[in-house]
Amino acid sequence: MARITEWCAVAALMLLLPFSTPAATPEHYAAAVARARIERVEQLKQVDGYLALTASGWLQPGANSVGSAADNRFEVPGAPAHLGTLQLAADGQVSLHLAETRGITVDRQPAAAVNVLRTQGPDGKQQPTHVGFGSSYLYVIENGTQRGLRAKNNAAPLRTHFPGFDYFPIDPSFRIEADWVPFPAPHMLKIAYVTGTVSDTPIAGKAVFRRDGHTYELLPIDEDGRLFFVFSDRTAGKLTYGGARFLYAAAPKNGKVLLDFNLAENPPCAITPHVVCPLAPPENRLKLPVTAGEMKFLGGGH
Repeated sequence: MARITEWCAVAALMLLLPFSTPAATPEHYAAAVARARIERVEQLKQVDGYLALTASGWLQPGANSVGSAADNRFEVPGAPAHLGTLQLAADGQVSLHLAETRGITVDRQPAAAVNVLRTQGPDGKQQPTHVGFGSSYLYVIENGTQRGLRAKNNAAPLRTHFPGFDYFPIDPSFRIEADWVPFPAPHMLKIAYVTGTVSDTPIAGKAVFRRDGHTYELLPIDEDGRLFFVFSDRTAGKLTYGGARFLYAAAPKNGKVLLDFNLAENPPCAITPHVVCPLAPPENRLKLPVTAGEMKFLGGGH
């Protein structure tokens, strides 16, 4: 009798847990996933995307030498051997002091010997100054009090000869309809980056799903009306990129969120060393192997 009572209690508890099953597989699902993968690669290869990045780094206060020669602080392919110096002032202003102005442009105009450079601004809405040389250009970004250099060339081999991704076989069981559990008040999620910086990000809720008898949770960032998950799983560091993978989902509807892990992506920093990416927070490190989506990128040479 005691065992029956115990079993009933467990059964009642299971009814209270969120229960998720693979979502119904749409007709021609495999073809739709294949199209989405092709579209992702085409977007990556667009002009001025991060596949065009050829150099990057954070400025130090004072003078930072720039050029293609190895003795520069920033070695920029395609630049003159000694282009000049980027001067970082105490107030965060960055100016470029050119060794030679011939053939150099600033926002498509002939460059002066000294040029004050705009960043993208703290809100990301400002167009940074472009310094052009040959088929390449450089610009300066800001991240809090930091200022950094980025250089791009749309003829970069990673962009013009992008090798594509390796994928796990398409598995409809990883197309999961999860329960959406909103938080009564915004929850702050700490997002760490490979640079060591940490940011607090407000989270409105969590996606909860069950697989193989276990319950799992993922906390998303709201990104312009859709959900953005930075997650890792038991394949991380072996079959997939160790820091994280990315997954996007439509906004919750009727208390449900569709998680399609067949569309899980490598983050930009898995593809090029010139991008800073977030790491999967502890809350989003799934204790199961997600054998779906993009595998570890092997074509970046870093």
